[in-house]
Parts: sequence; C-alpha cells; structure tokens
Amino acid sequence: MTTLSYDATGAAQQALELHLPVFVEDRIATRIFAKDHTLWGTDAEAESAIRLGWVEAATVSQPLVKDILELRDALKSEGVTRIVLCGMGGSSLAPEVIAGTAGVELTVLDSTDPDQVRAALADRLDGTAIVVSSKSGSTVETDSQRRVFEKAFNDAGIDARSRIIIVTDPGSPLDKASREAGYRAVFNADPNVGGRFSALTAFGLVPSGLAGVDIQAFLDEAEEAAEILNDDAPENIGLALGAALGGTSPLRNKIVIAEDGSGIVGFADWAEQLIAESTGKLGTGVLPVVAGPNSPEATIGAPDVLVVRLVAADADVELGENEVAIAGGLPTQMMVWEFATAVAGRLLGINPFDQPDVEAAKVAARGLLDAQPEPTPAAFVDGSIEVRGGDWLGDARTAEDAVKALLDTLESDSYLSVQAYFDRLAFAQLEGIRDELAAVSGRPVTFGWGPRFLHSTGQFHKGGPGIGVFLQVTAASAEDLAIPERPFTFGELIAAQAAGDAQVLTDHGRPVLRLHLTDRAAGVAQLQDIIAALSARSASVTES
Repeated sequence: MTTLSYDATGAAQQALELHLPVFVEDRIATRIFAKDHTLWGTDAEAESAIRLGWVEAATVSQPLVKDILELRDALKSEGVTRIVLCGMGGSSLAPEVIAGTAGVELTVLDSTDPDQVRAALADRLDGTAIVVSSKSGSTVETDSQRRVFEKAFNDAGIDARSRIIIVTDPGSPLDKASREAGYRAVFNADPNVGGRFSALTAFGLVPSGLAGVDIQAFLDEAEEAAEILNDDAPENIGLALGAALGGTSPLRNKIVIAEDGSGIVGFADWAEQLIAESTGKLGTGVLPVVAGPNSPEATIGAPDVLVVRLVAADADVELGENEVAIAGGLPTQMMVWEFATAVAGRLLGINPFDQPDVEAAKVAARGLLDAQPEPTPAAFVDGSIEVRGGDWLGDARTAEDAVKALLDTLESDSYLSVQAYFDRLAFAQLEGIRDELAAVSGRPVTFGWGPRFLHSTGQFHKGGPGIGVFLQVTAASAEDLAIPERPFTFGELIAAQAAGDAQVLTDHGRPVLRLHLTDRAAGVAQLQDIIAALSARSASVTES
C-alpha cells in the first residue's frame, strides 16, 4: 500500500487554498494523465505533445523487468558483480537515488575529471559491466566514458562487447551504432519522456535492476501512486505540492529541499535537476537548494525561501512558518514530484518539458575545445589558488579578499552557486563549505559538481531570473587521461566545460569568481580554511 502524506504552513498553505479549487474545477490532474498537451500554453504544445509519456511510465515499463533480471542473472553467472553507470543528468541521478535508497552498489560515473574516471577504471575491471545511458548518444561526457571503458576492457583481454549495455531512445544514432557494434544488450526507453522525467523508464530501471534493486516492487508502488494522483480532488497531494512550488504570492523562488528523516538517499539531488531544468527559463522559475534540516536557509526565514522537508511517514513534525512536510516511499515521491513540477510549470507560465539554455554552455565548450586557446591569465596567485574574476574584484590581492568581493555582489534576492569541476568522490568534504557560505552570506547557496550540474541547475542559472552569483572551483590533475579516437583529453574536456560555462554566465552579466587549485589537496584545504575564517568572523560580528 502506498503511503503518502503532506502538511504545509504559511505561504505554501495559502498557495494551496488559492489554487487548489481552480485545479479541481479545471480537471488539471486527469488532464495531465490524459496527456493533454494544451495545459502549458500554445508555445509549449509541440514539445508537450511528445513529452508526457512519464505519466504512464510505471505501466509501460513493466515488460522491461523480465529482460533486466535475466541479464542480471547472466552477468552474475559470468562473475560480473559491479555495474558502472555512464550517464548525465536524469540518466544518472535517478539510478543513483534508487540504488542508494535500496542499499545496493552502483558506481555512477557522471564526470569528465581525469582522476575520477581513472579511479572508476581501476576498480575491479574484470568483474565490471557498464551501462551507457543517453537518449541520443551525442552527450560528450557519456560518449567519452564509453570509449575509455571499451579500450580498457579490450586491453585487459575482455571482450568489451560482452560488458557494454546501452540505454537509449529507439532509432537514435546510439541505438543504431550499438546494435551494429554487437554490444551485450540495447534497451530502448520511451522517446516520449524527457531525461529528467525518466526515472521510471529504462534509464532509471536498467542500471538499478542490474545493480540489484527490486525493480518490480518499485514499479508496482509507482503504479499505485499514479492512480492516487490521477484524481481531481482537493486531497490530491501532487496538486498541493505543485501549488507550493510554483504558486506562492509573491513567488518564493528558492525551494530548500531538506532530508529530514525520510530514509531516501539523495532524493534532493534528483529533485534539484527535475525542478531547476523544468522551471528555470524565460526569466522565471524556482531554484531548488539541497540543504540539511538545520542549514541556515532552512531556519533564516527569508521572504523568498520555501522549505520542503522530506520526512518519514510516521513522523510527528512540527513545521515552522512557510514550510512543507511530505512523506512517501521513493517511487511514490518520484511520481508526486514529477507531477507537481508539471503543475508548477503551468502556474509559472512556462513549458516544463524543454531546456532552451542548456545548449549554450555545450556550444561554448565545443568552441574552446576546437580553438584550444591559452588560459586566461590569473589576476593573481595566492598559495595553491589562481584567482580570476571581473572588475568587481577591485583591489583584492588574496583568495579570501576575492571571495569577500564576490559575496559583496549579492543582493537581497540573490543566490550563490558553488560549482566544483573535479573529483566529487575523492574531495566530497568540499561540500561542507556550502552551509558556511550560507551563514556568512545570509543567502541561499547551491553546491554542484561539474560537469554534472550543467545537466541540472545549469538551465536555471542561464534561463531563470538573473540573480545568481557564481563561485567556480577547478583543479589541476597530476596526470591527464586520453579519450580514445578523440583529439582532446579528459583534462582538456573538463577545462573547456568549466571555461565555457563561466563564459556564458559572464555574457549574461553575472559575477563569476574562478578559483583554480594548482594542487588539489592543498588547494581544497586552503579554500576550506578561507571559508572557515570568513564564517568565524561573521559569527563573531553577529554575537557582538
């Protein structure tokens, strides 16, 4: 039985009271499940008409289960017990949260950092199979990962074709090329489902099922959730959450998503890409902020912030003002948040199924790869950190001065985005600066690992309201890694992706502070010390 509960206070409750009667009268829920592509306006009709397959994904995907489980058993019989997922955005984040919550091992490779790729290659290659997930196969990160693994398998005397599994849209270039190459298996997903809505399609199910998740139970629960949501009733929790996300007045456009006892591992990271990429366009949208239950944004009470707490089904939660508490199993939550995001898109007056600004950074990165320009000279060097920025740097002469100068550009409705372009597994401790920066700045702070965030919050940064301030952290690698049959390396690729994104953000008139760590370990430690010092001084001033 699907368990789902919802509670709200303040602006979220007011949004529910304002919009829910209209939702019910206009039959929004049943029209969404009937795939009514007219719900998001004339300009969105063409895209919506081919992007509503997610409403029936839990049912349509049922036939996949048998084939996935048979392949899992076959791989195990051959000694293959480790699954590596090569994917980006929704193709990686959904399986990551599904596997993490189920407690099964899945190596998610959603990076072009040479060190992170090399570490994935070095771990139990003889017992590894990879799942390459891409709707078209044109995603440069995923293509590069496939190439380097294919070479590694063959170099080790392993038939690479027997270890490569593909998930893609039917008839895509990757679909055709993979079948011609004779790879172990090719799974086709519903082409009428966009990447960030694809958790219940082959993109979410193949890597999760091969890793050991009970995907049959997962789909069964999701089907129950769909039945609950397909109801034009005031009790529809998906409508309530949609009103909270997109219907507060004035709009609270920073949505703090805090894990507060739900037991779902990494759900906020998945919801972040779903909401940011779906709503951040045409100068509007809502920015999801992944935080803890006691993070500064969750307690400061800012007028542009709404807090959504992910709680256990039986939790007795005392909500603060302008907060939401939602409980449910992972498949249920995924259905609810996809549905609510579509509802929020209608309220915001945008098309929740396109991503018009994601391509800008890709184009800039490709241009830099082709041109191979010399790096922009650093404004100055402080220890293990090279500093680059705009005129707003003023007379800064230390990395700490530069960070303070960046924070000084924040306005009352701004947010700070920290973007780290290097190994997210080896240097996960860097994420600790997020809370400290939120406390120092008094503003919401997002933390994204590049290049994966480009397929998530990257759309909001460029297409949403121009209120972001950006701290980009890149890092030198002691040893680069070649990409087979490509004229550039992983190191050159991730450098171009970082520089390209910074260029696009700067072209949008946004402040971008670029800190390049010439030594990873020393640079991370130095940056942590800088942020800790700023935090200590800020706390001292507050206390006095």
